Amino acid sequence: MKLADRVAHCRAALTVQDPATGRVVELSGAASCAPLVSACPLRFVLSDDLTGLCTELALSRGARHLACADLLRVPAEVLWVEWCHAPWQGALERCGFSRLAVGAACGGRRGVLVEAARDGRRGVIRTFWSEGGESGALASSMEACFDFDTEEGEEPAYRQGLPGAGIRVYDGARQNDDLLSRCFRFHYEQSWAAYYRSARLSPLERAAVTRHVLGTIALDIPVLLAFLLLLGSRSSLPRHPRSFAQLNCSRRESGKAPLLDHIDVSAPLLPEYLGSKRLNQHTDRRSPRLHHVRGHLVRRGSTLFWRVPHLRGSARSGCVRARTVTWTFGDKAPLSSSLSR
Repeated sequence: MKLADRVAHCRAALTVQDPATGRVVELSGAASCAPLVSACPLRFVLSDDLTGLCTELALSRGARHLACADLLRVPAEVLWVEWCHAPWQGALERCGFSRLAVGAACGGRRGVLVEAARDGRRGVIRTFWSEGGESGALASSMEACFDFDTEEGEEPAYRQGLPGAGIRVYDGARQNDDLLSRCFRFHYEQSWAAYYRSARLSPLERAAVTRHVLGTIALDIPVLLAFLLLLGSRSSLPRHPRSFAQLNCSRRESGKAPLLDHIDVSAPLLPEYLGSKRLNQHTDRRSPRLHHVRGHLVRRGSTLFWRVPHLRGSARSGCVRARTVTWTFGDKAPLSSSLSR
């Protein structure tokens, strides 16, 4: 079952005991977001290959997301995007991240719910995950507020009623060239913020909880941004709408909850090429040992070039995918690529 269906079918409220008063209080969880996910007009489900591609794009060297901020737009005022945990985790590990426990069980899925302004340039993001099997859906206790028009030295615009300046997440190696640091701030959802205030945690406990909670949302954001970039290109991505109208008639007759329509999205097909055993056929110089080259992103005007991860060296391993993919935005003609060899 897709994660969107798990969230939409969730009815059990999340209740805990207030540590200060002893009263039972309700916290915002998957059940709180079920009506919004059910009514969401646009739901995307990423294929495994697209999940890996978006993760590689998100963590690539070369042009950063900040250099592409003007191309980013959320295509609906309410948007749902989900993917499988396994290919996402695999791509993270290839990029040097340690294994994450959240959603790591067999069949686990991850998803994001975005509530955006009409222009698609600012809004609020919340993440969800499931462990597979018959388990339900869980929601992050933290939200990410964003504004893609934030200038250097400014603070992003937030949803009304949020106290404080929010938590800033940044990559020290990127310094000022970091979209996550400039345009995003993280807040506890209001019911969770009140709960943690009542808990009266020590500074060390509060810091430990915050680091853990950030881990349930922060790494999902770059993947979503990479997907939005590809979705907004003129060539876009292969889409396959899935409607369950006929199946849902049978499910309703048997007393089961209906499944939600969504759009399956996959990575663009890439041509393949045969590697060469030698660097130069006219010399005796041997080719380098077979090795993996990490992908990277380059922007030139309204065109993005993605040098996909590939193998270099001996061709004994067989065919390797072509190494350059071009996406064009706006009305300008695609620029010629100088990255292919």
